[in-house]
Amino acid sequence: MQNTNFPIDFTVCWVDGNDPAWQKQKDLYDPDSNGDKRVSRYRDWDNLQYWFRGVEKFAPWVNKVHFITWGHLPAWLNTDNPKLNIVRHEDYLLPQYMPTFNSSPLELNLHRIKGLADHFVSFNDDMFIIKPVSRDLFFQNTLPTDFCIVTAISSPVKNDIMPFIKFNSMAILNANFDKKEQVHKHFDKWVSLKYGWNALRNLIFSGEHHFRGFSNNHLPYSFLKSTYDDIWAKENDVLDESSCHKFRNRGDVDQWLIRYWQLVKGDFEPIGRHTKGRVFEIYGNVADNAGLYETIKAQNMPMICINDNDNIDFSGIKQCIIDSFEKILPEKSSFEK
Repeated sequence: MQNTNFPIDFTVCWVDGNDPAWQKQKDLYDPDSNGDKRVSRYRDWDNLQYWFRGVEKFAPWVNKVHFITWGHLPAWLNTDNPKLNIVRHEDYLLPQYMPTFNSSPLELNLHRIKGLADHFVSFNDDMFIIKPVSRDLFFQNTLPTDFCIVTAISSPVKNDIMPFIKFNSMAILNANFDKKEQVHKHFDKWVSLKYGWNALRNLIFSGEHHFRGFSNNHLPYSFLKSTYDDIWAKENDVLDESSCHKFRNRGDVDQWLIRYWQLVKGDFEPIGRHTKGRVFEIYGNVADNAGLYETIKAQNMPMICINDNDNIDFSGIKQCIIDSFEKILPEKSSFEK
């Protein structure tokens, strides 16, 4: 019988890119040419209240929400909510990692948050729950739910440093594990029928000794704190160096590595790749994103990620997204004043 008594926490990182004090500090630490300075990395869509409304209405079983912030807080946030833990960067990052404008240190060090449950789900502030979800969407048999599907890492295009970061993760995995041995140990998790035809892909490449890459969804992932402890014990220098980078850098590793480590060790229960939802890339004008608005209003998947991009009709699209959320989450949550 599945153990359902353990607490599950949510973490969410948020930045108010409009805060003049934050902007001033950020400008003091100008990155080199390898950094990522896109406007879409930091701007605020003014929809965070719907993240909290979705959590309260659709995941009322959550134990605690750890709200990670540079220091600023939304004016509407009810900081007295007993389920809310305000976590400023200095509350859990080591002094040598401060200040940071890079998501990698924030996510690589989540295990340092005081009071964080051993089982937790890591959200970004662009990931929303839009229909009722159960605990077993995130954890089954006390293990994170996930999909393990091998793939090759695409070659980098101009200004895209993510392939470099993924290559760095593969180098770490290959230094610590033999792929063929790990597949043999956890064969049922690598060749699960829940992956559909991708299970055959895994089988075809199961004899390789090196990891090439894993398929990803930019959606919330479930983690064990023990995974963080394990990888920090084995690869402290690499994670420490990444945590010192104040802006995203091609030399980084990031939270994908933590996820891959869990997959390789078999510390997960298989689910379908699209069981949790899908990612919507924002492009162009208002009409170009009609599918996103309709998905929110129809609530036809558990979660979505709204991935910002540059050169869009920001104000028009933002208002349409807010209007869509209002259709399903019109009432304030207890996280709001």
